[in-house]
Amino acid sequence: MNYPMNKNLLMIAVVLLMSLGTGASAQGWLGGLKERAVQKVKEKVENKVEEEVNEAADKVINGEASESEATDAVPAEEVDPTAATSTDFKRGDVVMFEDDMKGETVGEFPSKWDLLEGSAEVKTLGGVKAIEVTNNGSITPLIEEEGAYLPEEFTLEYDFYYWNQKEDIGLNDLKLVFAVSADRSENPDYYNSSAFSLVHGVCGEYKHDYHYNEGKSGSFEHEFKKGWHHVAVSFNKRALKVYFDGKRVVNLPRVVQPTWFCFQVPFEYHDLTFVRNVVLAKGAVALYERNAQSMTAVERAIAETGKFVTNNILFDTGKATLKPESLGEIQKVADYMKKNPSVRFEVQGHTDNQGSDKVNDPLSQKRAEAIVAALVSMGCDEFNLRAVGKGSHEPVADNKTDAGRAQNRRVEFIRK
Repeated sequence: MNYPMNKNLLMIAVVLLMSLGTGASAQGWLGGLKERAVQKVKEKVENKVEEEVNEAADKVINGEASESEATDAVPAEEVDPTAATSTDFKRGDVVMFEDDMKGETVGEFPSKWDLLEGSAEVKTLGGVKAIEVTNNGSITPLIEEEGAYLPEEFTLEYDFYYWNQKEDIGLNDLKLVFAVSADRSENPDYYNSSAFSLVHGVCGEYKHDYHYNEGKSGSFEHEFKKGWHHVAVSFNKRALKVYFDGKRVVNLPRVVQPTWFCFQVPFEYHDLTFVRNVVLAKGAVALYERNAQSMTAVERAIAETGKFVTNNILFDTGKATLKPESLGEIQKVADYMKKNPSVRFEVQGHTDNQGSDKVNDPLSQKRAEAIVAALVSMGCDEFNLRAVGKGSHEPVADNKTDAGRAQNRRVEFIRK
């Protein structure tokens, strides 16, 4: 099939190609043309997004559309949770709470959260599910433990949607609060019952205010665009760090130990405040980067969590015979023990739930004993080692999936 083509365009193309030839100059010209074309497309996409957001804002302000209709029309921008890996941020080793919004019903209260004040609801923003907090609302994770649940070392990650400055739909500040009170029925404010609080987009601007230790304060500015932004927080015994879209923006050397956290809408007239992809994990970024960079994997794990957990010590199926490739991992622990001769370890063997306890319990014990024997053969003092078989009784992941069972088949070296 023949397609019509503008003769003038064809003639121009021929002349250009003849003048440039087929050498490096032609390739350079075509490469530059490609770059300009890509940039032009990018600019058009960004302008289109800007137009759609402003159109949605106008409809809400003029009463032509409901808030939910307007937010559904806004194109969603996915956030890469690994964006912070360009800095020293590292998610904690054990996930304590995670909400990826899967399985949630739009229009219902989010199933993994508790309401402290105001209201919250699952909505869609450009087809992506998120939690909207409104009416001076406040939500906290629905965690079974009463009172305090934050450990001495933890990381918290989440995404929030930023609309624009004051002239747009409205003010949509989001406030993160790390409380120090034991009673989760209390709604912590800036000063009295919070170890640290952070407000994003203060009064619709690029400013972020934070308060800590009974009113000490600071702020930082970040000129971010409309869309989802990734926030990561690391707390290590006393040091607190905040990362915004992969860049560290807060580094406090001494903050009071928090006990639990919540998200708030700071003022009742704010609206369209969305949060999603919340992950709370035990373990944190090392206190000082320079120390962490010189540490071995075992040293870093012991310093941060008091234990070294590995899935790289392997055995023959159904036996306590170590595979040769496991000796390198065990050698790491041996090197640490010889460098720290007074350290004592409880060596715990863990299995998945495949098979009965009658098989798994003694098998995990024998495997732990095999690891101890290997450490002793490498020069470690047997007095500082104790083998304990845990079987499948302490899983760290869902045994219903292959990935979960792989995580549960592990060895833990617990410092005593």
